[in-house]
Amino acid sequence: MSRFTLGLDFGSDSVRALVVNTTTGEEVATFSYLYPRWSQGLFCDPSKDQYRQHPQDYIDSLIAVVNGVLESVPAEVAANIVGMSFDTTGSTPVAVNAEGVPLALTESFKENPNAMFVLWKDHTAIVEAEEITKAAAQSDAQYLKYMGGTYSSEWYWAKALHIFRNDQSVKGNTHMWVEHCDWMTALMCGTTHPDNFVLGRCAAGHKLMWNAEWGGFPANEFFTAIDPLLDGLVSKLNPATQASDQVAGQLTAEWAEKLGLPVGIAVGYGAFDCHMGAVAANVRPGVLTKVMGTSTCDITVALPEVVGDTCVKGICGQVDGSVVPDLIGMEAGQSAFGDLYAWYKKLLMWPVRQLLPLTNVSNDAEAIAQIDDLLLMKISEAASQIAPSESDVVALDWINGRRTPDADQRASMAVAGMKMGTDAASLFKVIVEATAFGSRAITERFREEGVAIDSVVVIGGISKKSDYVMQTCADIWNCQIEVLESDQSCALGAAIMAAVAAGEHPDVATAQQVMASPVCKSYQPNDSRVAVYDALYAKYQSLGSFVNGGFVNGGVQ
Repeated sequence: MSRFTLGLDFGSDSVRALVVNTTTGEEVATFSYLYPRWSQGLFCDPSKDQYRQHPQDYIDSLIAVVNGVLESVPAEVAANIVGMSFDTTGSTPVAVNAEGVPLALTESFKENPNAMFVLWKDHTAIVEAEEITKAAAQSDAQYLKYMGGTYSSEWYWAKALHIFRNDQSVKGNTHMWVEHCDWMTALMCGTTHPDNFVLGRCAAGHKLMWNAEWGGFPANEFFTAIDPLLDGLVSKLNPATQASDQVAGQLTAEWAEKLGLPVGIAVGYGAFDCHMGAVAANVRPGVLTKVMGTSTCDITVALPEVVGDTCVKGICGQVDGSVVPDLIGMEAGQSAFGDLYAWYKKLLMWPVRQLLPLTNVSNDAEAIAQIDDLLLMKISEAASQIAPSESDVVALDWINGRRTPDADQRASMAVAGMKMGTDAASLFKVIVEATAFGSRAITERFREEGVAIDSVVVIGGISKKSDYVMQTCADIWNCQIEVLESDQSCALGAAIMAAVAAGEHPDVATAQQVMASPVCKSYQPNDSRVAVYDALYAKYQSLGSFVNGGFVNGGVQ
């Protein structure tokens, strides 16, 4: 009888479950489930860049998604699931009490957003991130040299400090902070208590400043010099981090009953979604794996002897074993990709939603839904008919700040060259090009720092839904782009790691040979457009330099 593993992918809006045959690589079944509270917009305030998710959303959604996927498979498949692993967004940490319980799961804090998971795209901690960056630059150890040199407001320590400064009750009841991917793993194994809690290498290395060079995490004195509120917090963290191919523990009887899974199956250490997606894409040196979703996350790997003493500037970290063992995992990305398209769609839909109910159209709700479904498809068709020229409008992609190169969440979007003739389709073309230019800047930074990028593999919804976006990217990046066949690449990567943790394969490379996703489509650059886009990319860089140098905190210098 074949055996199977379960990959669980916790994204920004929903969780996806995927059951995979460990022998054939067949994706047997998948199921997704929206977070109920998040779907209602609870605990978030976009005007303040505040995005919080309730831990109960994760618990409820986990139970629903696993039961949902198991209902669609034969009983013998469910009975022969031998391992499970998680991937999540990140950095998405939460404050837990001395028993390891997220504060929002206790009666006193169940409605307090500060006691909930602080989602990756929450940018309320900009000031704190800047203070951490400054302190690290002045430290003898140079604690950010393996994290691109800049600490982001999207990351663990900045978020923890911001909450502590703004909520004394949360501060007083917090024992430690934990990342979403680590908490889900510990929850399944019954190891959420701080005495038993172990961190995965991925989150610790890329967001928590962990590195073997300084024996784990920066010294407590480093953090207290930034703010005494952080005193003692680092001492709660176990420095013995683990790679995702290792066994974190076994599924408890309690959770086996809730999920309908066999008791005692292996649970692998969790990681961030993009890192697991890269595993599914058979990541290897010279290949950049790009996860295209609401944001993007770019992952590549390199041999330690090739990297040597190089510390790549402006990225989101380089960590030994954070993606696959024995290779240096490197992360970059954009704070907005699909989110930028969604913003534009929302902008265009405003008059439809406001005015259509005032007309004599019958069933206006159905009409609005149909327009909403068709809008980006039709505007993409129109934009694809517009040939690029060197005199085109150019925009920055920083509508949600800049993740890389050189993290700066104060950065904002800008558009240059608009005229009265710039219509909706033309502006959408500019927006798509902006996201592709932002991605090109990441690739060029890797190459400038000596990291080879020979080709790009993309995963995520956009890569399968929009030929227009993908062809524009190929033209602007001037390289071949391969699209993975799997619709659930991040969950697939988690399933691959679960297979190794469960002993179904001796190592990640062997598991990938069987279970990694094949390529379903490729894009080649249009040679006639490469030179034009080179010129427009130069304008993008000039606009970025102007915005960086000409504006401070939203005002003209």
